[in-house]
Amino acid sequence: MRKLYYGDNLQVLRNSIKDETVDLVYLDPPFNSAANYNILFKSPTGDGSTAQIEAFEDTWQWGTESEILLEQMKFIHGELAQFLHFLVDALGRNAMSAYLVMMAARLVELHRVLKPTGSLYLHCDPTASHYLKVILDRIFGNENYRNEIIWQRTNVHNDSKTWSKVSDTIFFYTKSNQFTWNPLYAPHTEAYLKSKYRYCEPDGRIYRLDNMTSPAPRPNMMYEWKGHASPPNGWRYSPETMAKLDAEGRLWYPDSKSKRPQLKRYLDQSAGTIFGSVWTDIAPLNSMAKERLGYPTQKPVALMERIVQASSNPGDIVLDPFCGCGTAVHAAEKLGRSWIGIDITHLAISLIENRLLCAFPGIAFEVVGTPTDLDGAKDLADRDKYQFQWWACSLVNAQPYGGKKKGADGGIDGQIFFNDYQKGKSTLEKIIVSVKGGNNVSLTMLKDLIATVSGNKAAMGFFVTLTPPTKPMLKEAAAVGFYRAGNGQQYPKIQILTIEGLLGGTERPQYFDMRLGDLTYKKAQRESIAIGEQQELSL
Repeated sequence: MRKLYYGDNLQVLRNSIKDETVDLVYLDPPFNSAANYNILFKSPTGDGSTAQIEAFEDTWQWGTESEILLEQMKFIHGELAQFLHFLVDALGRNAMSAYLVMMAARLVELHRVLKPTGSLYLHCDPTASHYLKVILDRIFGNENYRNEIIWQRTNVHNDSKTWSKVSDTIFFYTKSNQFTWNPLYAPHTEAYLKSKYRYCEPDGRIYRLDNMTSPAPRPNMMYEWKGHASPPNGWRYSPETMAKLDAEGRLWYPDSKSKRPQLKRYLDQSAGTIFGSVWTDIAPLNSMAKERLGYPTQKPVALMERIVQASSNPGDIVLDPFCGCGTAVHAAEKLGRSWIGIDITHLAISLIENRLLCAFPGIAFEVVGTPTDLDGAKDLADRDKYQFQWWACSLVNAQPYGGKKKGADGGIDGQIFFNDYQKGKSTLEKIIVSVKGGNNVSLTMLKDLIATVSGNKAAMGFFVTLTPPTKPMLKEAAAVGFYRAGNGQQYPKIQILTIEGLLGGTERPQYFDMRLGDLTYKKAQRESIAIGEQQELSL
């Protein structure tokens, strides 16, 4: 299963994900930080401009939806509902309460879809982590709380007013006491090897010594071994096991009977040092990181790989209900798992589609919830004009431009950057995209695009419309003429493309690009594994 869902994850979970079908849930929801986060599209033209689109906002308000969710909880999870009412009464009907009710409703559904052997990892920050843990305890049972992982996501800030905030919290819960667990190990450090593995066999095998005393009293293990008295708590091993270890040469004997034998542990049989709950070895994504795609809260693939490897097996289903730019589903695909990703913005879905196709050439996956026909496109345009614009831009492989602030886009809804060859040298060119989702389009709208193309010194302009163009519009577009590309061919300078034609495959943008589109979106690095190949776990 490889599925991307565009929509509200609460509705997708309730309507599309069956009970006890998911093996692992990872979620990195908004943090209630009262901040807006923009996805950045860097301009490759060198003009210093950056298009910023609001990917999501960590700003919450108590309203009708919060009241409805709180009321619904009475019929879904009565004990949790009582606690939430207490919490809301204590905190007030404010942003924090709205955030917690929103999260509680979704965590209940995530618990429902998990298999009895499943695990959940909730990535959060100190803003609301203490409240979220109590909510998780109510839903999963505090007996199924497994750990609190601290990930050092950044370095110390010298300008911090108090202790520098450098970490995030990841809560680890399971649905029952029978859960998938694959222990992971880090290589031993040089200092550890030098201090511990100080002994060498005649054949060159390096080993360290480990005591064989029982950590707790074991009367049945209190016996003398080859003249060595029993430790106060007894030996760790039975006489039969001691005899077997001795025959294999695994026991080290001191030069005095007053001392105890020890066990030889060979370096070549050591898996390494098991990971603890404080992770400082996974670096955050800096601005120059190769895997960085411009998404504001993007996490490293290595972080997701560790979680996926530890708490799932090849073929298991991994679910990320706030999938953002798709790091969790990327890691799941890389490690041979099935996956489900959900996000409420088409910006995220488009970014994930592009990421997966670049990283895993030949991958096949299903996108659910985005328009597949004209009626679906009209419905999206009626419900959310910005989501429609961003979706329409994806049909022509354009990066969205401008935000939700009126007039911020200057009449530009999307941009395409391409590489051409003009007058004996490589050139960077730009196409301006204008999207119209209304029931009527006019010649004036087209003339506005023509003027914008000219004013921005763009090579071409695409007019993407939900409504078929008029004859005067077609005539006006044709009159603008052609763009002559470096391959010797001419392409209409102003192209009118209908949503119906783009969806049906009867229309497509026409232009020549030597870089095959990699200037418009930052392409994810291609993974070395083939589709369906399972990467070996570092166990």
